[in-house]
Amino acid sequence: MPTTPPAEPEDHRPGPEPPKRQSVWSAGTKRDGALPRGLIVLLGLAAAFLVISGMRASAGLIGPAFLALVLTIAVHPLRVRLDRHLWGWVVTTLCVLLVAAVAIGLAVAIVVAGAKFATLLPQYKDDFNDAASDAIHLLERAGVSTEQIRHVLDGLDLGRLVGVATEALSDVYGLLSGLVFMLALVLFMTVDSRAFSDQLTTVARGRPDLVAALRSFAHDTRRYLLVSTVFGLIAAVLDTIALELLDVPAPLLWGLLAFLTSYIPHIGFLIGLVPPAVLALLEGGPGLLLAVVAIYLAVNFVIGSVIHPRVVGNSVGLTSTLTFLSLIFWAGVIGPIGAILAVPLSILVRSLLVDADPDSRWLSPLVANRDPG
Repeated sequence: MPTTPPAEPEDHRPGPEPPKRQSVWSAGTKRDGALPRGLIVLLGLAAAFLVISGMRASAGLIGPAFLALVLTIAVHPLRVRLDRHLWGWVVTTLCVLLVAAVAIGLAVAIVVAGAKFATLLPQYKDDFNDAASDAIHLLERAGVSTEQIRHVLDGLDLGRLVGVATEALSDVYGLLSGLVFMLALVLFMTVDSRAFSDQLTTVARGRPDLVAALRSFAHDTRRYLLVSTVFGLIAAVLDTIALELLDVPAPLLWGLLAFLTSYIPHIGFLIGLVPPAVLALLEGGPGLLLAVVAIYLAVNFVIGSVIHPRVVGNSVGLTSTLTFLSLIFWAGVIGPIGAILAVPLSILVRSLLVDADPDSRWLSPLVANRDPG
């Protein structure tokens, strides 16, 4: 009777381990066909330089376009609520008129403030000369040489200060030239925003991280605008009351200027301080100047540079250091409007480069007051 041969015992010895994956970023090693880390860094820096150079060359287009986007985002919740009760074209018209009123009102306020400052300065020519003479006597008593005093006098020129104010006013007129372009963009964006939410829902099926990042950008931008407006109004009211009590000329106008400059993080109050401080010096001397500076520092520095950045950091997830660096960067790239839009621009960059990419979310603790999600 045939018998089946006994089964051979199974070999339970472990097989050879699979080769370990080598990271492109591992020290001294790289995968076949991968670029060296140093070359990748250099290529990234070169690409960033080209992008920044292109943005600087297109600052006149990028600034108004992004401002239109921010304003459209700001009025979008109002559009959603009005869509439930009114026709679509009526809602679009109301939103565009609201944005136009706000933009034109702010632009007119800046022009009026600059023009008022330029027209008030020549009225204090005699007071300016007296203040300069007193300064010269103080310098002579302190042992300053005649040559050094003459050098100081060359800088103490009221006409030069008027020229600076006039030049700044001309820059504002240049910004106004893009107002029509910006309002046209607001019109088109407001019309398209009605269907944009549905389009985002469709895109979210394939790219949920990107859509979530864009919605987070819109939400954080609206929170930033709300926080900045509230704190700016508080500081502007306190500044106006103080300037009125100190008899500084045109206090309401400088309070409005303080409100407008509150949208510039950290250093905005210094820009709004210049006109009332100069007028206080010419109107009441160094004592009134010191009083105005002390009040602005007490109100605007505490609110605008201590409380406001902390609240902004907690609400939109930007650290104070990053906010200040963003202000310098965007002002250098796209000009004055970049200083105003520094925080929304930084939120957009963070949303696209960090929040939208799961592999880059480990950077969140370094650039935001939030944990990677």
